[in-house]
Order: sequence, then C-alpha cells, then structure tokens
Amino acid sequence: MPVGGVRKRTAEAVSHSAFTAPHASVFLTCDATATVDLVSTLRASPAFEGVRPTALSIVSRALVHAIADEPSLNAHWDDDTGEIVLHHDVHLGIATATSDGLKVPVVREAQRLSLPHLARSIAEVADRARTGRSTPSELTGSTVSVTNVGVFGVDGGTPILNPGESAILAVGAISDRPWVVDGALAIRKVVTLSLSFDHRLVDGEQAGRALATIGAFLGDPVPMLLADK
Repeated sequence: MPVGGVRKRTAEAVSHSAFTAPHASVFLTCDATATVDLVSTLRASPAFEGVRPTALSIVSRALVHAIADEPSLNAHWDDDTGEIVLHHDVHLGIATATSDGLKVPVVREAQRLSLPHLARSIAEVADRARTGRSTPSELTGSTVSVTNVGVFGVDGGTPILNPGESAILAVGAISDRPWVVDGALAIRKVVTLSLSFDHRLVDGEQAGRALATIGAFLGDPVPMLLADK
C-alpha cells in the first residue's frame, strides 16, 4: 500500500519528534464526577445553544489553567538560537482521527476564550478536520495539544509530542470505578490523564504539578472556572 498524503506527513512528524525530543510521561487517575455532572448541566444552558459541551471542553480549559502556572508546557526548544521560547498565547491542538489519518486542527488563543466559545471552537475545528475542510493554516501552529483516547475506550497512553511542542495531554475513558470518598467506598466517574513532555525544557516537577492542577480542576471545576473569568 503506497504511503502518501496525511499518513506520510504524520509518519515524518512523529519520527522527527520521537528522535529529537526526549519524551517523558506522567500519569494521574482522578475523580471526574463533578466534571461529568457539570457537562450535563451545561448542555441545558442557553449559553451552549448550538454546541454540545463535552468533558474534553473542561479538560482543555483545565490544561490552559495549568499552563498559566507552568508556562514551560507551552513552549518549544530552539536549537538554532539555543533558547527556550515561551509562547504568550495558547494555540491548542486537538488531535483528531479522520478517514485520512491523524490531523491536529488548532484553536487559536484558547486562553482568551470563554468556556462556551472554547467548546464551540473545539467542535468546529474537529468537524472541519474530519470532513476534509481544514485549510493548511488551520492544521499548523499549535503550541500544546490534547488527545482524547477515551473515545476508543482506552484508559491512557504515552502520546508523542507534535514537533515543536513541549507537552501533549491524553485523556482516557471516563468510567464508573470504585473510589474512596470521605473514608467510604463509592462508585465515581474516574479518568486517567497522561501527560507527555519534552524533558529538555520541562522537568518532572513542572509536569507533575501541572497534571495535579488539571486533576484538581476536574474534581471541582466550578470554582476554578469562576476564578478564570
């Protein structure tokens, strides 16, 4: 089977990333019951008319929130200048499975968007990618990415960085699992998060803190969403 098009470009990109950036990963399993409940509430809100909010919308907002405290996750290593370049804006890549292969459309300046606008933008860029309507500029320029492996029933993984990025967050399946709440066993909505990062510019300390921040956000999203406004 000849290799060309998106498959060839993806193969070149992931090979370059895997063999130029020293990858490391951290994992966190957390209680996302409050996030699942919030998504159900938001779907009935007039502010989300015409768009279906998902847990990925909340996770994406949580990632942007974490980057505010750990900016090295939104940076790249510049070999030519010998510098670490910190990006002012968060251009969020949304890893999207399409009939042509993996595409990563971009939500520009995600840190400036309200939650309804962010949810709408994620849905729109992913739909354009799946239907082959994305322009080349819409598929380039991301500074950090998120991939939702949970849609396939997968708990987690070690995603490969997009070339030029320092971090990518993988979101696993949200499922009912036994969980200890206030010293008692309960059934909760639980998710595993996987954060891969470029160890040249992100240490385990920064990655671990960022992932803990994201997990705390999913565990109690409303106060943090209000604080972000």
